[in-house]
Amino acid sequence: MGKGKPKELKALVWDLDNTLWKGVLLEKDDLTLRAGIVETLKALDERGILLSIASKNNHGDAMARLKQLGIDHYFLFPQITWSAKSESLASIKEALNIGMDTIAFIDDDDFERAEVQAAHPDLVVINSTDYWSDYTKLLGEPRFSPKYLTEDSRRRRLMYLESAQRDHIEAEYKGPKEEFLQSLEMRFVISRATEADLQRAEELTVRTNQLNSTGVTFSYEELDKLRRSNEHQLLICELTDKFGSYGKIGLALVETGREVWHLRLMLMSCRVMSRGVGTIFLSYIMQQAKEAGARFLADFIQTERNRMMYVSYKFSQFKEVESGENGRIVFENDLTNIQPFPKYVSVVTPSTPREK
Repeated sequence: MGKGKPKELKALVWDLDNTLWKGVLLEKDDLTLRAGIVETLKALDERGILLSIASKNNHGDAMARLKQLGIDHYFLFPQITWSAKSESLASIKEALNIGMDTIAFIDDDDFERAEVQAAHPDLVVINSTDYWSDYTKLLGEPRFSPKYLTEDSRRRRLMYLESAQRDHIEAEYKGPKEEFLQSLEMRFVISRATEADLQRAEELTVRTNQLNSTGVTFSYEELDKLRRSNEHQLLICELTDKFGSYGKIGLALVETGREVWHLRLMLMSCRVMSRGVGTIFLSYIMQQAKEAGARFLADFIQTERNRMMYVSYKFSQFKEVESGENGRIVFENDLTNIQPFPKYVSVVTPSTPREK
């Protein structure tokens, strides 16, 4: 358990001219894809690495050529414009809702790489000329090689597309927000983590930053031990709606003592923040603690990005009862005012004994 190695990269943003393909589109060159491009895009997509484009070109012409080459479907939120590429990278980061330090940008031009690096110091910048002979060499880079390939990682691009569809419909919806949420037919399933969930559970501790109470990562082996422990509950949750599944998007680790329940870790994907399911997850755990007649404590460790989680605890009427080194805080909730589940979500909770 610890903070260990650098974060895995979540996205790779491509330049087009003389990077993805040989030649310059505007000069009407006979463009051909660089060696290994198709295999590399396919493999990165299957690993759950999100792909996008930051290119100075005419948008319509570039997208038409990508479609002709049979690879247009791989790229989310492509920024093909004459604006500075640093602006394009900022737009992609916002659309993907991930940290800039988990994004890599690949370009052949020294000036363009310097421009984006100056604007975004945390961005990982790659010189594409190092890979012109064969782009499949990128697949050997450790930060593009997640430890596990989960069902959620394989579906990541599809989940972003489903989310974009939801956002489009929500933007056009004229009624109250709760009425829109009701129309989504959401189903939130909370369950005890099984062995089959552990790879995704480990991935969640590594990838989730903003709605994460401690920022502490756990290995597969540590999670398996906690899953089997009689003194802990390891809970995982999934959200679905009429458009599809958001995937396994939340994890909680509760130490269940006789007199005190201690929430050691809680995290939730930012993709579902606007759905209110983080509050559902927390309310369920608090209700279980109340039924057990226990005090309820929760750990919080401040990181560079989890201020939102601190606010969530305060909003749920947690009070600070202890503070220590490295930004560690222990919260307590007296369990007198637990928020009920909203009516617009069907909530399913554990009803069977934990799997051993």
